[in-house]
Amino acid sequence: MKIGVLSVQGAVSEHLSLLEKSGADAVNVKNIDTLNQVCGLIIPGGESTTIGKLIELFGLAKSIKDRAASGTLAVFGTCAGMVLMASEISDGLEGQPRLGLMDIRVKRNAFGRQRESFEAEIDFKSFSKPLTGVFIRAPLIEKTGNNVEILAELPEGIIAAQQGNLLTTSFHPELTDDNRVHLYFIDICKMI
Repeated sequence: MKIGVLSVQGAVSEHLSLLEKSGADAVNVKNIDTLNQVCGLIIPGGESTTIGKLIELFGLAKSIKDRAASGTLAVFGTCAGMVLMASEISDGLEGQPRLGLMDIRVKRNAFGRQRESFEAEIDFKSFSKPLTGVFIRAPLIEKTGNNVEILAELPEGIIAAQQGNLLTTSFHPELTDDNRVHLYFIDICKMI
């Protein structure tokens, strides 16, 4: 199974490593040719505005949107990837680029600035044991549509959700050795 990691900016190598550990054929996605070879795509954490501008510049945005909408591509966004996947950004910049794939409203940097980063134990739906979430300038889901399944929450709000072939987390599962979220995504990709 070939799964790509959007490799224009952000925590790319960590995702590639956990995908390989999980048994997937992990590839860097920087162009349409490589995107067309994968059944799943991870949009990593980083800076959402920068990633959004680069995927437009590289001509990837339309293909990601079209394939996700047709069900031929599973997409997993972590942190900045969550912001890009949201249909609405409550505190977004004027004209902020986004893919708008999921029926969610997101607040950017909901947990504060870089110095306020933290780790928390998370109860993730269908996991028998909690996992450690790493939060770095993390967004928060403020609102979900009817077709969105909430997978994890903290007292502040929703931090993980799924909508069909789309998965998103506020936290960075790639920054721990726990590959359960990546295995969860691989299971979504198997349905493509």
